Amino acid sequence: MFDTVLIANRGEIALRIIRTLDRMGIASVAVYSDADADAPHVRAATTALRIGPADARRSYLDGGAVIAAALAAGAQAVHPGYGFLSENAAFARACADAGLVFIGPPPSAIETMGDKIRARAAVESRGVATVPGIARPGLDDAALVAGAADVGYPVLVKPSAGGGGKGMHRVDRPEELPAALAQARREAAAAFGDDTLFVERFVAQPRHIEVQVLADAHGTVIHLGERECSLQRRHQKVIEEAPSPLLDASQREAIGRAACETARAVGYTGAGTVEFIVSGARPDESFFMEMNTRLQVEHPVTELVTGVDLVEQQLRVAAGERLAIAQEDIRPDGHAIEARIYAEDPAAGFLPTGGRLIDVRWPRGVRVDAGVEAGTVVGAHYDPMLAKVVAHAATRRQAVAALADALADTHLPGVVTNVRFLRSLLAVPAVVAGDLDTGLVDREAPALAGDPVPDAAFAACALHDVPAVTGPWRADGWRVSGARGAVLRYVDGDERVTVTLSGDGRTATVERAGTSREVRLSELEGIRVLAEPDGSALWVTGPDGDHRVVRPAPARRARRETSPGLASPMPGTVVAVHVDDGASVEEGAAVVSVEAMKMEHVLRAPIAGVVSLAAVLGQAVARGQQLATIAAREEAS
Repeated sequence: MFDTVLIANRGEIALRIIRTLDRMGIASVAVYSDADADAPHVRAATTALRIGPADARRSYLDGGAVIAAALAAGAQAVHPGYGFLSENAAFARACADAGLVFIGPPPSAIETMGDKIRARAAVESRGVATVPGIARPGLDDAALVAGAADVGYPVLVKPSAGGGGKGMHRVDRPEELPAALAQARREAAAAFGDDTLFVERFVAQPRHIEVQVLADAHGTVIHLGERECSLQRRHQKVIEEAPSPLLDASQREAIGRAACETARAVGYTGAGTVEFIVSGARPDESFFMEMNTRLQVEHPVTELVTGVDLVEQQLRVAAGERLAIAQEDIRPDGHAIEARIYAEDPAAGFLPTGGRLIDVRWPRGVRVDAGVEAGTVVGAHYDPMLAKVVAHAATRRQAVAALADALADTHLPGVVTNVRFLRSLLAVPAVVAGDLDTGLVDREAPALAGDPVPDAAFAACALHDVPAVTGPWRADGWRVSGARGAVLRYVDGDERVTVTLSGDGRTATVERAGTSREVRLSELEGIRVLAEPDGSALWVTGPDGDHRVVRPAPARRARRETSPGLASPMPGTVVAVHVDDGASVEEGAAVVSVEAMKMEHVLRAPIAGVVSLAAVLGQAVARGQQLATIAAREEAS
């Protein structure tokens, strides 16, 4: 067994790996960029080494810098975690050339499974079914358009390289396909350095079910059951669980057998995940989609129901040991379900957010894999996932309820997150019943994402903001009674809110959108109010979750804008400029695309008119920065 292992990753997965290394008595080496110099994973490791600036391409994705750090620290092996270099065959070979063990499968397996077209051919040779489609190397747009007509609409456009839903687009009509292909190629090239695409039939009532496999270098391959990952938004998993509520015992055995054959098809070793698409109407038919040649984000649910530490198994297989677990030893116990917490704003179309975490409070009695703490700055350099909260119980219904309770006790003031959205999603009747499909979240999102700040939060802010006139301060900074009759104003999106504290100090009247409601101040027990460092906003945390309440800026005389502007909705980089400066566009036409945290957002013309560009390709932009204006044609002329 190794005595020192370098972790070529950051955040919660680095901390997760360190926990197992500590338990096994193995020294851990963390690497960090300038943005992560004081990150929790850096402090938790035995040793930590800087590998570059905040830009991941010059730090976490710099294989040479990672290998140099491993050699300098005296490590014998490198654990890539997930993301970054974890599925990079060239990096795996470079580790071997440097005398380091890459804790993952052989480079040949990574290459085959990293190319979805080659992967389809490999598994088909072992009798594993794949989704009908057109998948050959070197297909141009014309061939894909012709092939899609043969496959039949709707279809899925998919990059041959990479995963995580990036570059994947559902297309329902032929006229939509050329634009989808162009965007998919651009996204695939940016994310994976390869814009090869293929097209598959879109499976009706699709459910995303994946199987965890383990294989050693001595020919043993086993599976640890399946995970249901159908709750996705834009092909990005949101909630995962094990086992799937869809499959019966015979279907579970069949899909596990297919997963093991998939691993054998490429001579796989270590921990891997085989992903299948299954029709909810025909659960006995499963189609291979892809294989992730690494540890998965959602691996904790499998660990909780099987009792197997997957990181430990990765280490033992990489060290040349035989698997000490046989297939008959895998007996799932109970049900586990995981929610991914992202720095994103559901009410703003799930755009990535950021900021400095003022406070962090995690729930008790459940598993929390987190990479942030109070004071952590969440920027635009890396993936927006902050943590995973995982519940385990005897039954699925109990596990879902436990996760909902745990999310109610999760507080991350300072950064807008999807926590309240997740709580609402878990309460959807179809989710409670386990009647899932990959489109459910996108269908429900409009109803669940709208999240106005409650009246009680505004009343709490008013108590926080008024000067102390009577009564003592409590230890947490609250006043027993505020200034009698004080009037305070706040902002909720485009809405102005006025709060008036009563003369007797018992109630607050909240006026908004032409309505007025009285809130008893005695109802605010258990609610905390925290101010952002610059004082522009307050965070209200309590049983209802975390809410950001904006204090209005000093009034200024507004300059009349005659031309609507396109402002960046998030900090990021301009990855596409779709029109020339001075071009004439129709309403809804794509003008500029901005990418941040692996998400691309297209800004479209709000009116028909003439474009004046204020951004160039590759430019780094701030949230709210003006990128273009559109002048109505009469005005432009």
